[in-house]
Amino acid sequence: MHKYEIIIVGGGLAGLVSGFLLAKSGKKVLLIEKKTYPFHRVCGEYVSKEVEDFLRREALLPTALDLPRMTHFHFSDTSGSMAKVPLDLGGFGISRYVLDDYLFQQAKAMGVSPKTGAAAETITFDPTENHFKVGLRGGEEFYAEFVIGAFGKRSKLDKTLNRPFIAKRSPYIGVKYHIRTEFDTSAVALHNFDGGYCGLNAIEEGKGNLCYLGSREALRQFGSLDKMEREILWKNPHLNKLFNESDFLLEKPEVINEINFEKKKPVENHILMAGDSAGLITPLCGNGMAMAIHAGKLAAEAILQGKDREQVENLYARGWKAKFERRLWVGRNSQRLFGGHRASGFARSLISNFPGFAKLIISQTHGKVI
Repeated sequence: MHKYEIIIVGGGLAGLVSGFLLAKSGKKVLLIEKKTYPFHRVCGEYVSKEVEDFLRREALLPTALDLPRMTHFHFSDTSGSMAKVPLDLGGFGISRYVLDDYLFQQAKAMGVSPKTGAAAETITFDPTENHFKVGLRGGEEFYAEFVIGAFGKRSKLDKTLNRPFIAKRSPYIGVKYHIRTEFDTSAVALHNFDGGYCGLNAIEEGKGNLCYLGSREALRQFGSLDKMEREILWKNPHLNKLFNESDFLLEKPEVINEINFEKKKPVENHILMAGDSAGLITPLCGNGMAMAIHAGKLAAEAILQGKDREQVENLYARGWKAKFERRLWVGRNSQRLFGGHRASGFARSLISNFPGFAKLIISQTHGKVI
């Protein structure tokens, strides 16, 4: 009962998509997720159209919802001066609360065995037996030939696996609200403030997702999110208006600390790392969800196509690097133009006067339709 062909640790987009595809191909799959669906995550909640056809082919989008479409990008610098450009590919908005739960139900229906409300504490590979052992908090142990690590941006597992990036402190925090307000639902907006930037886009049921990347040091300095937002974010007039004229729908904001954009490897300790576990693209690029979905697809295909462990790992590593390595690099370097008065003003001027510049950055951080 505790042996599976594949164990997926983490039930976000990458984990759920890979589990669905593997179970669809007849594999015995266990999905381990520490939370219980449905639940909120810190996320931009915008999906690039590069993965829409794939999701619809596999019936992985809830058809009952009229999902808002985004066709334009709005950018304001810290003073509130605005630039606007069209999005050639565009995308749609949907909350992780809705999408993750829908994917989870589809994965279960396809045959994935769920283990929710359970945290994996150890993942060890036994080269003699050529299999993995995954230990849960509480003592349960499960075994599998392959493990997909889809446990997100930062996890205790990263420490137990001795991943290099986890030793580095990160200056960033992420905060998410759901709001109801008047705004342009056809646009993805990015509003800069001192030390960070805040995104806004429409999601289902007429709601908006307001999500920002801020400074851990600023939070420490002001002592609370509320005071930090008032003293820093509200200096941008667009954010001032949003925070003061919106209905905030969540009981409390979703918050994540130590968001890290350091390079990671797609395969470590023989684990196929997928989604944010393999590398986190800067939020300003707006396609983290699409990349996670695509990575889940690549991980499943590598396992299904590879003849042995070495080939599976090589297939996945090559595919992941070809699709995502440059996009992550461009994202890390583009982020230098955001989150500061001079830098954001310079970026806004470039976007206004040279719209081809914005289109180039967008094209370099997005992939082709799959």
